[in-house]
Amino acid sequence: MKILITGICGFVGQTLAGALIEHIGDVEIIGIDNLIRPGSEQNRRKLDRLGVRFAHADVRSASDLDVLPATDWIIDAAANASVLAGLDGSASTRQLIEHNLGGTINLLEYGRRHRAGFILLSTSRVYSIAPMAALEVTVKDNAFQIKPDQRLAEGCSPFGFAESFSTKPPISLYGSTKLASELLAQEYGATFGLPVWINRCGVLAGAGQFGRPDQGIFAYWIHAYARRRPLKYIGFSGQGFQVRDVLHPADLVPVLIRQMKQPSAQVEPPLNFAGGKENSMSLAQLSQWCEERFGPHRIDSDPKPRPFDVPWLVLDYRAAAQRWQWKPANNLTAILEEIALHAEQHPDWLDLTSA
Repeated sequence: MKILITGICGFVGQTLAGALIEHIGDVEIIGIDNLIRPGSEQNRRKLDRLGVRFAHADVRSASDLDVLPATDWIIDAAANASVLAGLDGSASTRQLIEHNLGGTINLLEYGRRHRAGFILLSTSRVYSIAPMAALEVTVKDNAFQIKPDQRLAEGCSPFGFAESFSTKPPISLYGSTKLASELLAQEYGATFGLPVWINRCGVLAGAGQFGRPDQGIFAYWIHAYARRRPLKYIGFSGQGFQVRDVLHPADLVPVLIRQMKQPSAQVEPPLNFAGGKENSMSLAQLSQWCEERFGPHRIDSDPKPRPFDVPWLVLDYRAAAQRWQWKPANNLTAILEEIALHAEQHPDWLDLTSA
């Protein structure tokens, strides 16, 4: 089996490559990356040792993909993954759209030419911001939780947001490019008879992630805390009560293997893959964990809200559990400890992976 992984020098791409090589005996992985993210070269050396065939290519450039050999499957892990992209100065709106949507179109055309299956790693941020932000929450153990005795929107429950939850705009420019990519992937699958899977992921985290305040927040927070860098709770009264769930990308691998070995004859709907309620925590709780692990450190506060932020974002993965008999293998504590060990072993990590 030949697999093309995009964004392979990113945290998710290189993690999936290593795990797939470990679990599939006869596999050849070709990886592409434009290497614009600081720290990407660190992972390129790891991939060389794994025997991954690397090509310096950009998904935005159709001609870069034209020279790649044929593969059986595409795993699209390349994206500008910040919900603030196009707003915070890290990328222009055009760059965001070219990366996340234009890149998907180029990959689907590559897949059409070579009759390759397509697996899109999508995001929880395709879900509507307004009803998520309107969710009534209360505080318990320094974390928001859904307030009981309220009428919840369709697709929302104490288990999290399910696939039936609204995707009506606004969902951010980032979310809209990923949702449009989902729709195009499904159209290509139906029109050209290609196997297509869409896996909506919650927050992904683990050792070696290039964390920033706007993405990879768990890795960023632990590395910054360990180095006693400035940290700040933003929005929601500046208390750090906002909650997210966490998934290790290696936990996706059993499903990816099954999807590639059992391609569906029809286009199936997107499914959530995430840590779920049991693997969720607030920033305040993360700080408490860091204090127990590294000692005390001051956290500043800025109550001013950020665009598109929501108090509680946990994905309900029960549909994926039923369809694939799947659940996360790595619990939250194991993921946090993995990141903490990496922070201790790589004290200069934030400097290596920051612009």
